[in-house]
Amino acid sequence: MARAVPLFSGSKGNSYYIGNATEGVLIDAGRSCKQIENAMQANGLSMKNIGAVFVTHEHTDHCSALRVLCKKYNYEVYASNGTLDALERSNKINPDTVTHVIEDEAVVGNMLVQRYDTPHDAAESCCFRVTASDGKSALIATDMGVMLPTIRNAAMQSDFVVLESNHDINMLKNGGYPYPLKLRILSDKGHLSNLACSNELAGLVKGGTLRLMLGHLSEQNNTPQIALNTAIDALAAAGLKYKTDFTLDIAPAEPNLRPVIF
Repeated sequence: MARAVPLFSGSKGNSYYIGNATEGVLIDAGRSCKQIENAMQANGLSMKNIGAVFVTHEHTDHCSALRVLCKKYNYEVYASNGTLDALERSNKINPDTVTHVIEDEAVVGNMLVQRYDTPHDAAESCCFRVTASDGKSALIATDMGVMLPTIRNAAMQSDFVVLESNHDINMLKNGGYPYPLKLRILSDKGHLSNLACSNELAGLVKGGTLRLMLGHLSEQNNTPQIALNTAIDALAAAGLKYKTDFTLDIAPAEPNLRPVIF
């Protein structure tokens, strides 16, 4: 059965395992190699299961373990051309690591991985949708200032979706971040707010995507309860009942959730 394992999510680092019990891919590697190893082991998964690492963009919270992971396990790396260039320029990837530019899609083992560009303040950021060998698919869509139609369509065709719910707008506006950083986060190349995320969810559930997770929550400008309540309220307003019509979880900052079987 296909499964998604949210190893880490948030400003301290992001990494997801998507696949099944015997093969999968890693979406981002934004914590240390040891932390990713421990999180995989805690979920009963072997590092040998990972067929490749797909990197959404070059920000450190998505690629900090890349050099060590690839050196230790000889993983190949897939990313956009712009992201690969940025990783190389900033010395975040080993010169001898085998890399692949993913334009539209790539096949790794028995899995299909599709790329969707995202609006973010990075060289050429994207998100990925993984279809496992049983035909079930998962989309990890974070780090984007606005929801694009292409990503929305991909989400509606997926069995499981992680959607960014980065910040509460009032907490961000009234918080201690410098004003330019606030503007960056609120911009069309920043991060989706709780409100922007919640506005997408009813359409997904009504379209048949019933397993949802909120990801990349800010530690300073959000809380899991605020993000969850915002989403549940929006879904309730659309006549949808939490835990009856859909499942909704928070991607953990630390690996303390069971895998999502989809």
